Amino acid sequence: MYRFRQFIWRCTLVVFLALTIYVLGTANIYGWGVEEAHALLRQHHESPGTLRYHSQVSIKDEFGYAWQVLLFKQNYNNPVKELRLRVVGFPGVVEIAHPQPLLIETKLAKLLLASDVYALTAPAPNVGEYNLTDILPKLPTTDALKLHVPTYSGKPLVLNIPNSVVTEWQWLVTEID
Repeated sequence: MYRFRQFIWRCTLVVFLALTIYVLGTANIYGWGVEEAHALLRQHHESPGTLRYHSQVSIKDEFGYAWQVLLFKQNYNNPVKELRLRVVGFPGVVEIAHPQPLLIETKLAKLLLASDVYALTAPAPNVGEYNLTDILPKLPTTDALKLHVPTYSGKPLVLNIPNSVVTEWQWLVTEID
């Protein structure tokens, strides 16, 4: 009898844990939970003895497709370093329209335009790169953003950038050289 109770108790515990995991997993699907996205500062060797940093995060669009969003500095040899934002999607899913600007929307509905770096030629249809040199100082440091990436379908792709990523972008620009 004791073994039977122990067996029932274990089965009940397994069912409870399975249901808990299922409910927590579907909470994000139906909008009950908040899906987090953490940017990651990465370092790379640009040349021997030259270490560079960039911010990289994977963001899902409204259809569930993952996009890589990278912020990095360009032209390290110049006194004014350009800030570039590159968005890369899965090939064949969306084609980014060039030479259209990137529309950045702040939490307070302020709209900013970032010029398309690939105005003439893009390395692939699923890659966009935008100049944020003059834009980033105008962005709030603690609020989330929406990136409206222009597409050939006419409807912009919207990427929600969490405030933690925006804060890291500001930190990359002001603290790391």
